[in-house]
Amino acid sequence: MHASDRAQLDLADATAVARVVADLQPGLIVNCAADNDVDGCEDHPVSALAVNALGVRALARAAREAGSTFVHYSSDFVFDGETSRPYVEDDPPSPRSVYASSKLLGEWFAADVPRHYVLRVESLFGPSPPGSRTRRGSLGTIVDRIRGGEVVPVFIDRTVSPSFTPDVASATRRLVETNASPGLYHCVNQGMATWIEIAEEIARRSGVELQARPLTLETVTMKARRPRFCALSPARLAAAGIAMPSWQDALARYLTL
Repeated sequence: MHASDRAQLDLADATAVARVVADLQPGLIVNCAADNDVDGCEDHPVSALAVNALGVRALARAAREAGSTFVHYSSDFVFDGETSRPYVEDDPPSPRSVYASSKLLGEWFAADVPRHYVLRVESLFGPSPPGSRTRRGSLGTIVDRIRGGEVVPVFIDRTVSPSFTPDVASATRRLVETNASPGLYHCVNQGMATWIEIAEEIARRSGVELQARPLTLETVTMKARRPRFCALSPARLAAAGIAMPSWQDALARYLTL
């Protein structure tokens, strides 16, 4: 196995990407890289496109040349959030920000590889890097604040399907190892909830009282538009024999870490 960080391989350098893949001739390429500073992408669209779209194109071209299977992770932000039921893979995308548009372009480039798996994830949470004392991501921050007895600002009008990274990794491995049909999959934990409902579940399982400061999208100023309802359905994964655990089950495991 060969892993590269940005210092070792800049996806914006298509020549370097092609050279590395040609030298390694990998059977599988997994792209976890992304510019996920959603508001920052509004200020730096060229950089966002370089990583989230053109970098994926470089990897996809190299993967196709090497005959590699290509796994690429995308985002719920490709949808506009103007619905009331979990999105399925056949729903038409409607990105509303630079970040969202760049991620959708990345999906299209990834699909040029004959054996590709484009996995949409959202609200990722999982184990912290070794040595870290804080949890990462929106959900991790909420956990730390609740357990620290702090007031937690939390959206009451955004609905998501959280994705536990160990479950995402397991699903990815099974797709590849079972030679599942290539294509687009929603790789999230089963179910959906508003952020306030997630915070309430964290507090309940932690045995502490939630001190929440409710937020709505209208009361918070952000450069990039966020989809209000962005729950995803993992039914296509289930049809491939990969049933994702519920977000509550995943949260219970996460809280023991």
